[in-house]
Amino acid sequence: MEKICWKGHAAMFGANAMWGLMSPISKFIMLGGAVTPLVVTDLRIGGAMVLFWIASFFQKPEHVSHKDLASLFVAALLGIVFNQGCFIFGVSLSSPGDASIITTSMPLWAMVLAALILKEPITGKKVLGIAAGASGALLLILGNGQHEQGASAATAGGTMIWGDLLVLLAQFCYALYIVLYKDFVNKYSLVTIMKWMFTYSFICVLPFSAGSLMRTDWSSLHLPELGGLSFIVVGATFISYMLIVVGQKNLRPTVAGMYNYIQPLVACIVAVCWGMDSFNFIKGMAVIFIFGGVYLVTSSRSRKELESYKAIRTKEKVG
Repeated sequence: MEKICWKGHAAMFGANAMWGLMSPISKFIMLGGAVTPLVVTDLRIGGAMVLFWIASFFQKPEHVSHKDLASLFVAALLGIVFNQGCFIFGVSLSSPGDASIITTSMPLWAMVLAALILKEPITGKKVLGIAAGASGALLLILGNGQHEQGASAATAGGTMIWGDLLVLLAQFCYALYIVLYKDFVNKYSLVTIMKWMFTYSFICVLPFSAGSLMRTDWSSLHLPELGGLSFIVVGATFISYMLIVVGQKNLRPTVAGMYNYIQPLVACIVAVCWGMDSFNFIKGMAVIFIFGGVYLVTSSRSRKELESYKAIRTKEKVG
């Protein structure tokens, strides 16, 4: 039992650490100007698609019905195309630290959507968590605009606001995907689901990115940039999705969700060390608000727990 627990913790830490590293690495690659956000997104989707199809050859074949294939197409739009596309474009306009801090708002979006779609209860603790998380996101978005002075600085501040909003939209899309398609995790294997989702995503993105891919001067990319792209495809996409499953199987959902905090921590440390970002009082307050909000949401009771609690109380009264 102890071995399985350590395996789950190590898997969740590894996946979230790689996702945290992806923000500053993506920013570093795009600062050179050789590759655009669209090219990075296409390489990530296409590379992961190839890797998941290769992995599928080493497992028992699974038949997916036509109805489920259609559902997976919509899932691909929400979970990959809009999620990764908005995130990469957002990082290119914002700072890597802000982008990773905003990613911690995903559980908050998931809670709201679960209440609306799955009828999960909204408790006082959850409401307080939403308020705290929203306050943190607003501090980041408004803080970026207030730091800049002058005409050109105001333009830069406005650009960063759009970048933050795009990253926020990416989290909303992914949360909607999680809520709408949670049953697919039990219906098919992860490799089967991901190979179809990444295939659909690649088909959707390719018409928009084909021109950028052809215009990209690949010879101008140096070893550090190529290494960064390889890490994004192999580490932050393919391996991370595998590690998340290991963590989910061995840890309680609340414990697994807490590892989401590793992302902004890793991203901020790396970004500050590379001189790509700075940490100030506003970012510190935003971190406290968002982390506090996510903690309140994840520690509140679910519908199943509330129903069990009510059943126990009813038995006690009857007895």
